[in-house]
Amino acid sequence: MNDLFRRDASVSRAVVCLLLLASFCMALGTAERADAADAPREVHGMSDAIATPDVALAWGILRGTSEATTTVVVRIVTDPAKYGWMGVVGIDPFSKQEQPLRLVAANPGTTDVRSPRSRFADFPRTEFRLFDSEMAARSGAPALMVFYLGAPDTTPEFATEDKLQAYLADRIARLRSGAGSKTP
Repeated sequence: MNDLFRRDASVSRAVVCLLLLASFCMALGTAERADAADAPREVHGMSDAIATPDVALAWGILRGTSEATTTVVVRIVTDPAKYGWMGVVGIDPFSKQEQPLRLVAANPGTTDVRSPRSRFADFPRTEFRLFDSEMAARSGAPALMVFYLGAPDTTPEFATEDKLQAYLADRIARLRSGAGSKTP
């Protein structure tokens, strides 16, 4: 009788341990899925043009007569059905102060964001925040954020607006087709 009692007790302990282990694994899996769903995907842009399956982005500089009149232009192309809302900010990495470059608004699909090159001295981090819904935009929870730390060193400079526009159109077309793609 003693052997039967010991065997039943050890089986009971094994069952309890298995149930606890299974519960832990299910809780861990649920937590990982919740974290993945809640956390925005971040992409660190490092070159003057990048492409992901959902986003193409190219930088160009329009030279002015002085540094004060030189403008940085970033063209970003996304699918508005996937990212219906978009905003762009410059950020001071020390104070965390933000300067809006494009207020959060409906995403037209193709957007040129312009800012003076001198802005990068005070707000070197640029974040392109893409939201999958208006509610996410209002809550400030982007589904995707592409960020840069300064203007890329490889950004080409142009003397005229028409040359800049032609370059951006061609660069985005090559990125979208996969030719010349720089994927992070």
